[in-house]
This record gives sequence, structure tokens and C-alpha cells, in this order.
Amino acid sequence: MNGTTIENGIIILIKKAETELPQDVSKALRHAYTIEEGIAKIQIETILKNIELAQKSGRPLCQDTGIQTFFVSIGVDSPFMKNIKQTLYDAVRKATIEIPLRPNTVEPFTGKNHGDNTGNYIPSITWDFTTGSDIRINALPKGGGSENMSRLGMLKPGVGIEGVKNFIINEVIKAGGSPCPPTVIGVGIGGGADIAMKLAKMALLRPVGGRHSDHAIAEIEKELINKINSSGIGPMGLGGKTTVLDVHIEKAHRHPASLPVGISVQCWADRRSSMVIHANGNWEVE
Repeated sequence: MNGTTIENGIIILIKKAETELPQDVSKALRHAYTIEEGIAKIQIETILKNIELAQKSGRPLCQDTGIQTFFVSIGVDSPFMKNIKQTLYDAVRKATIEIPLRPNTVEPFTGKNHGDNTGNYIPSITWDFTTGSDIRINALPKGGGSENMSRLGMLKPGVGIEGVKNFIINEVIKAGGSPCPPTVIGVGIGGGADIAMKLAKMALLRPVGGRHSDHAIAEIEKELINKINSSGIGPMGLGGKTTVLDVHIEKAHRHPASLPVGISVQCWADRRSSMVIHANGNWEVE
């Protein structure tokens, strides 16, 4: 199959992310509905109705369709390696018209909108390389309201893991209802400033309910979920038991003199989808 067919597949990938919430997220929201009361329960009920309507109508879950963000793992033997970046850009331009998506990319100094969701370094693409000939693409549309709640802390190593946990909890509580909770929190610990923030966003690719493979980190994730939810911020910041649906942590080795902690926030519309492109041009959106 030719590049145009792959481009169409990427458009379908984007549309799925924009219009169909992953089952793990919907399941977590349905659970939240069973434990909430009053205005919090009404908020979750409205969210669930929104999810159903978006899927039935094929329209985006939110009017803010986000900055198109991709994590791409390329098999070094793929015949599409040299074209995949251009194909992603072309697909975003077409998806903007066909889905449609709100044009969200503006020039930072003039505010001029290009009208097609592309621009300098946008769509955002993180590349990785692996063996084999498949290309795997994870789409993560990133809305502005939740992105505004991103935080980077360059902590002193002496604060230890308790200091890291306190930083995360305090920043999520300070965000309050601004990122449209219940949210999913991605955390990157270690590396440098840029690595910590990248890991935080990558952590959002993990399904809600999926714990880190390191048992100690998994226990910290669960502790953070419990402490943040005990804050009472609740759905849309109006009070309740469910402020976060999940917290995911990823780590990197760091310099002895620094302890970077990155926080990336997804609103209740934890939008993501994935696809694989084979060497023969066949593809599947998962």
C-alpha cells in the first residue's frame, strides 16, 4: 500500500483519539460515578453522557482538540522511515479539515494562527528506534487547560522521595479545578529538566489502572492517588472524592546534584490511541 493509505490511517488514528475515550478511562469514570454524591455525581454523569455522544456522533470529545502530539517508535528496517515525518504533518493538516479539529497552533510572538494545526515543531513528535520493520505511533492530543498545569521542580536531592511526593501533591492541589478533573497525572523523576518533562508526558500513555513494574514505584503511585483524592477537590473542582483517576510515574537516572520532577496533567478526557504500520504498508489502529 502507498503513503496516502498510511496517511489515511493516521487520520483515523487522530479521529479515534479525539472522539473515543479509551475503555480504561471510561471504566474509571464509571467507577467514580458509583462512589460520588451530589454535584460531583452530576458532573461525572455529564462527562459520561458527553463520552457517549462523542462516540455516537463521531465528533471530538472536547472543543479544545489540543496540540497533536505523537510518540513514534520506528523499526530501523521500515521502508517508511524517511517519509513518516512528512506523512504525520500531512495527516494532521487533513485531519483538521476532515474530522474536523479546532486550529490550535499560533505563532508565539504574533499570535497568528496557521489554521492547520502545524507549525514550528508542531505537531510534537518524540522519536525512538527499535529493531524490526514496524512503526508504532501513539497519539496523545494535549489540551491547553491541562497543559497549563504542567510543572517542573528542580528539587534539592536532600529532600528525598518524601520531598518529591510533597511537591507532586501540592502542585496538583494548587491546580484545583483548572485542568478539568478528575485528571490523570504523569510524573517524570530524574534525568535533566527536559527529560523529566518528557517522561511525565510519556507516563500518560499508560492505561488508567496500570501500575509501574517496579513494586516500590507502584506503591508510591497508589499513595499519591489516595492523598490527592483525599483533598476533596473533586470533579471539575466542585468537591468530591475523585480528583485524579490515576498517577503514573516514570524515572531516569539523574546527576547527583539535581533532582528534577516533571508533572504533566491530562484532563478527564484522557485522549490517546495507537497504531502500527507494517513493512508491506498494512496498518491497524488499535
